[in-house]
Amino acid sequence: MVHFAKLLAVGVLAFQLAAAHPGDAHVEKTQAQIAHRKLFQANAHRSIKACADAPHVRELEQQLAARRAARVEELRQMQAARGRSRQLDAATVLAKSHKTTLAGVTTATDPTTLFGSTPQCILEPQVTEGPYYVKGEFIRTDIRESQPGVDLHTELQIIDVNTCKPVENLYVDFWHCNITGVYSGVVARGNGNSADPTNSAKAFNRGLAPTDADRLVNFLTTFPGHYAGRAAHIHVLGTHDGTVLSNNTYSGGKVSHVGQIFFDQSLIAQVEATTAYSANTQTLTTNAWGAIFSQSAASTFDPVMQYALLGDSTEDGIFAWISIGIDMTVVESVNAATTLTSAGGATTSGGTPTSGGSTPSPSPSSAASSLQSASVLATVTLAAIASFYH
Repeated sequence: MVHFAKLLAVGVLAFQLAAAHPGDAHVEKTQAQIAHRKLFQANAHRSIKACADAPHVRELEQQLAARRAARVEELRQMQAARGRSRQLDAATVLAKSHKTTLAGVTTATDPTTLFGSTPQCILEPQVTEGPYYVKGEFIRTDIRESQPGVDLHTELQIIDVNTCKPVENLYVDFWHCNITGVYSGVVARGNGNSADPTNSAKAFNRGLAPTDADRLVNFLTTFPGHYAGRAAHIHVLGTHDGTVLSNNTYSGGKVSHVGQIFFDQSLIAQVEATTAYSANTQTLTTNAWGAIFSQSAASTFDPVMQYALLGDSTEDGIFAWISIGIDMTVVESVNAATTLTSAGGATTSGGTPTSGGSTPSPSPSSAASSLQSASVLATVTLAAIASFYH
């Protein structure tokens, strides 16, 4: 019995040793697997290299790299927008100087120097078009005519906030009062001499132009004056899908933006101190007291133009620029005091149109100098004017 147990123990031990060390057969199998694996890796390496060299693979890699770069830029813009939204309000805008720190800025300065390589995708608040909007303006960029004042060269970049890309071929209306606070094209109580019907036929400090291939639009005008209750400002209105008429005016279309842009109070003070502007006896309203300035600056948008003097003083001219974000999906309803057409006619807001008025005559330097158009007298009531600012 004991002898049998010993034999059983020896058998079990031999089985365990065999299981733990299967012998040469296992070694041969393992070496074969290693050799096969090496062959597979070598072939795989050659296959990967061949794929990597294929044109369609390189193109895919480039697309993926571009996509990642675009995503990084998108995230940066979102982060920058969040930072601006935390920091910007009307008080901040008032306290900030918008005079450029860039050296040697002129009207020929590259736009990327002024606006940066990444557009500021910030929506400008929609505000009133005011009571002196004239529909169907001359398409032109020099809107000074014979008006005295400080030359103001402006450059506007228009950005669609839905795509964060500049907008091409958006027609931008651009208008403001002259150095004494009077708007052309409209006769109304509170707008200069309401007994003088000839103002209805004038078109100074008004123009319309499309954004160009660089998605910019430029206007040469005179620095706006002021009138009671309003800080110095310029109106801007963006329209698309309209029609250019034979007399070089613009008709129809969809209005996607109505806004106003402003200037540093310190710059306004310098301009108002010049001889030409001293003739304005109306009460000066500062930005701090301007209701529409506060509306425009109440969001993340800064409505004040950056600027550079073109000489030693403002009288040598000013170059000012701004980037404006708009929503191209929006269609705004606006009220025109007058409509300028080749056949005449008008629409009024709260006023009574009457026939009359002569043909507006832009300055000889204007692109519209050889064109003729008719306007009519539009008498706007004080109540209608007041309704725009409340």
